[in-house]
Amino acid sequence: MDHRVLGIACVVGAITLFILQDALIKWLSGDYPLHEIVLVRATSAIAVTLFMMRLEGGIHLLRTHRLGLQLTRSALLVLANGAFYVALASMAIAEATSIFFVAPLIITALSALLLREPVGPRRWAAVCVGLAGVIVMMRPGEGVLRLVALLPIFAATAYAFMQIITRRLGTTERASTIAFYAQAGFIAASVTIGLVAGDGRFAPEDNASLAFLLRAWTVPSVGDAALFLGMGVMNGVGGYLMSQAYRIARPAAIAPFEYVALPMAVFWGVVFFGDWPDLVTYAGMALICASGLYVLHRETVVGRARREASGNAG
Repeated sequence: MDHRVLGIACVVGAITLFILQDALIKWLSGDYPLHEIVLVRATSAIAVTLFMMRLEGGIHLLRTHRLGLQLTRSALLVLANGAFYVALASMAIAEATSIFFVAPLIITALSALLLREPVGPRRWAAVCVGLAGVIVMMRPGEGVLRLVALLPIFAATAYAFMQIITRRLGTTERASTIAFYAQAGFIAASVTIGLVAGDGRFAPEDNASLAFLLRAWTVPSVGDAALFLGMGVMNGVGGYLMSQAYRIARPAAIAPFEYVALPMAVFWGVVFFGDWPDLVTYAGMALICASGLYVLHRETVVGRARREASGNAG
C-alpha cells in the first residue's frame, strides 16, 4: 500500500478512536471523577504501549536520554487532557472539539516565536481568522457560563507547547518511548489527585466541570469498568496509529485529515447526547477549520518552495 494512503488510514483510525473515547468520557462524567477514569484508562493504555515497544525493539527503549523534556511533555499533555475533559462536562463535544482545533494555529505562532521558523503574513492572517472563530463560539454577551470555553483554549495552548517539545524529542526518541512517559504522567497525576481529593471533600454541587474533576472515587459497575479499560485500549492504539502515520508519511499530506474529528464530534454529540450544533457553532467551526486547513496548505507550499530552492542551489 502507498505510504500516503496508509498514513491517511492511520490518522483517520486514530481520530475515530479518540473522538469515540471523548464521547464516552463525557457520557461517564456525571457519575465518576476524571482522575478515576484517567487512572484506569492510562493503566490499560500503558500495557498496550509496552506491547508496541516490544515490537519496536524491546523494553530497553524505556531508557531516555532526555528525561527533563519527557517529563515536561507529559505534564503539558496531562494539563491539555484535563482541561479538555473538564470542559466536556459542561460543553457539547462538537463545540469543545472545534475550539480545541485552534491548536494548529497556536503551534504556527509558537513555531515563529520559539523556534524562529519563518511565518508569512498569509499564515498570520489565518491565525487571526481562526481566533475570530473561537471568539464566535465563545458567544460574547451570553454571560459567565461561556467562560467554560476558555478551557479548550487552555488545552489547545498546552497541547501546542507539547508538540513543540515533541519535535525536539522526535529526533532521538522512539514513538513508543514518548507514549510510555505520557501514560506514566497520566497515572502519576491521577493518583496524586485521587489521594488529595478522592474522598470528594472539595467537589462542588453546582458546577459540573469542577465536580467532574473533584468528585469522590466510586467503584464502577462491571459495564462501566469495561468501558474504562476499553478507553485505555482506544487511547493506546490510537496513539500508536497517530505516531505511525507521521512516521511513514509526510505531515503536510496527512495532517488535514485530522479535521475529520469535527464531523465525528458532531455525530457522536447527536447520537449520545442529542446535541445538534446551532448556526453560531457551525460558523465558528467553519472559521477555525478553514483557517487551520489554510495554514497547512501554506506550510506545504512554502516547504515545497524551500526544497526546490535547495535542490537548485545544490
